[in-house]
Amino acid sequence: MVGPERPQFVLFGSSIVQYSFSNQGWGAILADLYARRVFFHFYLLLIVCFLFFFFFFFSEVSIMFCFVMFSCLRLSLSTADVLLRGYAGWNSRRAVQILDQVFPKDAAVQPSLVIVYFGGNDSMRPYPDGLGPHVPLPEYIENMRKIALHLKSLSAKTRIIIISPPPVNEQQIRETLSHIIPDGSRTNEDCRIYSEACLKLCRELDVKAIDLWTAMQQRDDWLTACFTDGIHLSSEGSKIVLKEILKVVREAEWKPSLYRKALPAEFAGDLFLDLDKPNGKT
Repeated sequence: MVGPERPQFVLFGSSIVQYSFSNQGWGAILADLYARRVFFHFYLLLIVCFLFFFFFFFSEVSIMFCFVMFSCLRLSLSTADVLLRGYAGWNSRRAVQILDQVFPKDAAVQPSLVIVYFGGNDSMRPYPDGLGPHVPLPEYIENMRKIALHLKSLSAKTRIIIISPPPVNEQQIRETLSHIIPDGSRTNEDCRIYSEACLKLCRELDVKAIDLWTAMQQRDDWLTACFTDGIHLSSEGSKIVLKEILKVVREAEWKPSLYRKALPAEFAGDLFLDLDKPNGKT
């Protein structure tokens, strides 16, 4: 493990998680937002510093003022490591089988946040040959219960967000994925049923949840804008996922907070230049 130790955010799920680091995906953007970012309102401090510095003609007072402003800026560098554990094609049954390997209870460092997504593949109807990723609804609910309880047991500070199955564009699936997905085996109605079951379980377990099935359909153009193939998310679809995740993290009354503007700084004094040195060089 490399240091210094940061909060770990683990993304755990099927293809919507695995592909979240490509195509301007929500996982990549989340990682970028938590990668020692300086927040916009602190950039305003830079503008104030410049104006103050300019109008006071490089005086000693203006230099001191800017130093104080930079000190405030240095405190805004929040960080977290976003780790990807995505497995395309998997269902909740397969996820339960490897829980102890992905999230060992005896690990020296436990994740601060786990974002879980399973259910889309589970909701698919059985293939004519009896194969496929389908998991009956009662088993899906119990599998998700096992996942949530296992994650809760990792540590008192491990937080969980479960994403419910999103909607699908059935026509687009027929046009782009008919060679691997039998016609009619993945429907928006089945996604709704599994989504509602997932959300009900989260309420029962007091786990934060995102109703992605509803959130995506708030857009009038969701059918054409949110998917690359009727199932997997486009950049526009990922924006919805990211927005919902950030909303949960921002509003959650977790202690400590995992909201990016509330996390402690890492190497806060090492910014653009070292103001403690006479020549101002790093």
